[in-house]
Amino acid sequence: MTAKWGHINAKEILSPLRGKLISGHLESVIHGFNTDSREIVPGQLFWALKGERYDGHDYIKQAVEKGATAIVIQNDCRYKIHPDRDLVVITVTDTLKALGDLAGWWRHQHTARVAAITGSVGKTTTKDMAAGILRPGGMTLKNKGNLNNLIGLPLTLLLLEEGHSRAVLEMGMNRPGEIARLTEIADPDIGIITNVAKVHLEGLGDIKGVARAKVELMEKASEDSQVVLNGDDELLMGEASRFSRKLITYGLGSKNNIRAEKIRRLGREGISFKLQYYGHSLSIRLRVPGLQNVYNAMAASAIAICLKERPDHIIDGLQNFKGIRGRFTLTPLPCGATLIDDTYNSNPSSLMAALNTVKELVVDEGRIIVGLGEMMELGDETVSAHSEAGSMVAELGAHYFLAIGEHAPEMIAGALSHGLPHNRAMLVDTHEEMTQKIRGLMKQDDLILLKGSRKIRLEKVVESLVEGYS
Repeated sequence: MTAKWGHINAKEILSPLRGKLISGHLESVIHGFNTDSREIVPGQLFWALKGERYDGHDYIKQAVEKGATAIVIQNDCRYKIHPDRDLVVITVTDTLKALGDLAGWWRHQHTARVAAITGSVGKTTTKDMAAGILRPGGMTLKNKGNLNNLIGLPLTLLLLEEGHSRAVLEMGMNRPGEIARLTEIADPDIGIITNVAKVHLEGLGDIKGVARAKVELMEKASEDSQVVLNGDDELLMGEASRFSRKLITYGLGSKNNIRAEKIRRLGREGISFKLQYYGHSLSIRLRVPGLQNVYNAMAASAIAICLKERPDHIIDGLQNFKGIRGRFTLTPLPCGATLIDDTYNSNPSSLMAALNTVKELVVDEGRIIVGLGEMMELGDETVSAHSEAGSMVAELGAHYFLAIGEHAPEMIAGALSHGLPHNRAMLVDTHEEMTQKIRGLMKQDDLILLKGSRKIRLEKVVESLVEGYS
């Protein structure tokens, strides 16, 4: 069977939901699915989710008025069924859990091979690289943006259609148990763990807690699935050794099954290397710079290799990858400077990778200007991590350093303690102030790196710097 909206009825979804029909008819056909009452179209099922800042049950009336013919609600909801409306109402104990249960059932109504990617950094880039490689070989589904949590991943799986032959799914988390649950839902044929780094420490305690959370994928993945790990990550490999299962590893080390050799850094033009695997050798050219993208490319290639994708698809897919907005993308400015937008997120590991890559891109007499926002969810390591961030900026040889956010003073102090002159280190309070200071400082051949956690919204500075010339 292939589940398809418009051909599926209430009876068919009732069993995987472990729900109870309290109104309507089991034979009622469901023509679509939505969790947003504003976007409901006639004939769709409205799914009432409870979030930290909203409750979908408050919008049932609007969904019904817009034409929803079925709703899924929690048992404790006090929604009153209108006596004049033949509405399918299904109650469940927990709508979030039931959403995952439905998505897991839906996944098994389709024949698509599923690859699931987790890790501290590189998930989204790896996902997009892999999707680009796989697309010529068959219709491929992937998460939009980073819809990778207990809501986003099920919503993605519920988009599976008969024509999809592959799905590449990103799995994120910030507390123990989430990767286990996401793995149960996705039931991947291929599971990838890209690395372990100091992220989400508030919910995970320390980096060992991060490693334990990531290998939940190995614990929950089926016995016949293929597990791919970054073989150069010693902490990850150590944690993975608790499980007795065959692994596929990638990295620079000679013991890895998939390796990158003969790496050539091409500055702003990208990077090239030889991809070696199981007797094959491919010449890979990436348009995006940085050693971190070599690792992302190997992880993406591992998915393709597991799916027996053609080697030329790997070569072409990686060469055509142009990067993702907000993830170390380069924009030339009319003044001759180059803006590096790495504002999507930040943690100590990704910051170090960004700063190391910046070193490779300096040309002629160009200077480096760094604007950082604070990093979130670092728990007890918050102060030390921000001090270390400032130290890395100074050691990079940045000419100017600007910092914003609650822990910006620690970043500035770290930079000053490692030799950055006081007149080149600046605390700023607003996006506008950072924009104005950078405009006043930058000149031809300069590199301007902007990076911060999502909450800091440094993309506003990027937009202001770019729009200032439009």
